[in-house]
Amino acid sequence: MLTLLFLTLLAHAQLALPASSQPNSIFILAGQSNMSGRGGATRNNTWDGFVPPECRPNPKILRLTTTLAWVPAAEPLHKDIDVYATVGVGPGMAFANSVLARDPGLGVVGLVPCAVGATTIGQWSRGGFLYSKLVRRAIAAAQGGGKIKGMLWYQGESDTLSLQDAELYKARLEKFFLNVRSDLKSPLLPIIQVALASGQGRFIEKVREAQLGLNLRNVKCVDAKGLQLEPDYVHLTTQAEVQLGKMLADSFLHT
Repeated sequence: MLTLLFLTLLAHAQLALPASSQPNSIFILAGQSNMSGRGGATRNNTWDGFVPPECRPNPKILRLTTTLAWVPAAEPLHKDIDVYATVGVGPGMAFANSVLARDPGLGVVGLVPCAVGATTIGQWSRGGFLYSKLVRRAIAAAQGGGKIKGMLWYQGESDTLSLQDAELYKARLEKFFLNVRSDLKSPLLPIIQVALASGQGRFIEKVREAQLGLNLRNVKCVDAKGLQLEPDYVHLTTQAEVQLGKMLADSFLHT
C-alpha cells in the first residue's frame, strides 16, 4: 500500500508541470527554523508579508510541494512543510536568485524544502520521520531528470539546550551527512552547513565548535554569527536571511 502511494505521488510530481518546467539543478533545504524561515514572522504569530527584491519569484525557480509537485517558487518556501509554526522569509530564494544571476548555466533551479522548526539533530537520524521524508522528497525531485546539486543545512539551535547533546553533535552531524549521501547515491554531494548565529540554550559555542570543526570532503561551513536577529534573539531577521542566502550562494559557487 505504501509503495503504491509513493508511486502515485511520484507520478503526480512528474505530471504537475510540463517537461520544460522541470528543474535542471536541485537543492535540498533542510534543518530547523532559521532554514525554514522566520524572517518577518515572529510577532503575534503572523508574517508581515514583506518580500525583499532578492527573494521575489523568478520563472527559473521552482519548489517541490508537500504533494511532490513542482510549482513556481515564492515565499514562504516552507509554508506547507513547517506547518506547526508561522513561516516567513528564509535563505532559499535569496540563494537561488543569487546563484542563477551568477551562473545561468544552472538552468531551472528546483528547491526542495525539508526544514522543520525546533528539531534536534537526533530527530534527523536515519530511519526517523524527518530523515525518511527528506530522502523521499529528494528522490522524487530528481525523477524528472534534474540533478541534485547540493544540500543547504542550518540546524543546531535546539541542541544547545543540553551539554550531552552539544557534545554529541559533531558525531551525529557527520553521520547524518554520510547517510544522506549514501541514500541519495551521491558520495560527494556538496553540502553547505551554517554555523549557528544563536541558540536556545547555554551551549551555543560548543555546537558551533562542532560545526566549524567538521572535516568532510565537499562539506563547507558558512558562519552566521553576527547576522541580525529578531527580538526573540533566536531567529534571523528578513534582511539577515537575505544576507545568509547570498553567503550560501558564494560558498556553493566556489565549491
